[in-house]
This record gives sequence, structure tokens and C-alpha cells, in this order.
Amino acid sequence: MMKNEILKAVDVLKNGGIILYPTDTVWGIGCDATNAGAVEKIYKLKHRSDSKSMLVLVDSADRIARHVKQIPDIASELIELSNTPLTIIYPQAMNLAPNLIAEDGTTGIRVVKHEFCKQLIFALNRPIVSTSANVAGEKTPREFNQISQEILNNIDLVVNRIFEGNPTKKPSAIIKLGLKNEVEVIRK
Repeated sequence: MMKNEILKAVDVLKNGGIILYPTDTVWGIGCDATNAGAVEKIYKLKHRSDSKSMLVLVDSADRIARHVKQIPDIASELIELSNTPLTIIYPQAMNLAPNLIAEDGTTGIRVVKHEFCKQLIFALNRPIVSTSANVAGEKTPREFNQISQEILNNIDLVVNRIFEGNPTKKPSAIIKLGLKNEVEVIRK
């Protein structure tokens, strides 16, 4: 059953659509992170300026190198040691939709541990955008039943709730890394 749901989601993502899907934190709105048109759809849905970038999910730490020119040495250690979802903002982002890369050239990437997400990203063979399922300025929904009708009505595919798993129900921690291993905690 998961395989069929993943195939449906991959089809939507490959065709520039947006999905609502479970992650290891909260339900997320996502799209192919290499498709600028799909990224723009999410910014419009969230009534959000594209100057406030969104994070990207990958299925393994090995994939980070496809989207960051030079990974700071400390990154792999932080990923390994983190026992809760951790988004790392990396310098020198590449091979992503231009409207996902912040003005300073950075992008936030999280290696996801959620089984549905991992399989979805693996099947798509590209990173996916992950942003909370709310309009900008509204509270982040911690559970599916808190997601507004405005969001639900403008999604191309809502993944079956049986794949939710056991999310933390709170946004990930965020750490920003510099090229010289500078570390800045953005959100605990």
C-alpha cells in the first residue's frame, strides 16, 4: 500500500504539483526542490515572500553533497549525534530551484528519518521541499486535523494519513553552519 501511495506522490511531484505529506516533525507541504515553478506554487499558497526560504529534505546524508558545494566538516558529526530532527543551513547551495536558495547562497537541509519520506525521496531521486502546512503568520499545525481548509483545498495530493508514523509534532531544530565550521543555533 505504501508503494502505491509513493508512486502517486512521485507522479504529482514530477509533474510540478504540490503535496501534503507526513514528515518526522509535522505535516508538510512539499514539491520537487529542483522545480522553481512548483516552489512558487507553495509560496503563493502560504502567502509567503520568496525571500523567506523553505527547507529541503533528503533521504540520506550522502545526498547533501549534490546540493552543497562544500560541506563543513562538523555537519556529519551533527547529523550523527542528533537524536531529534535537525535542519542544517549550509553555505553555497546548488542544484536546487533558485527561489529556494536564500540571498546569502544558503539553504536548509534535513536528513529525514521518517520511513514514508525516505522512500518518497528515494523514489523521486530528488530532494523535496518541506514547509509547515499553514498560511504565513498562522500557527504551525501540529496535527493533521489542525490544517486549514484553505491549505487542503489547494494541494494536488494529500498523502494517506495512515503513513503519518510517529512525528515529533514540533518543528525541527535549526543550526546554521559557516565554511569555517562556525555554528549558529537558529531554533532549538
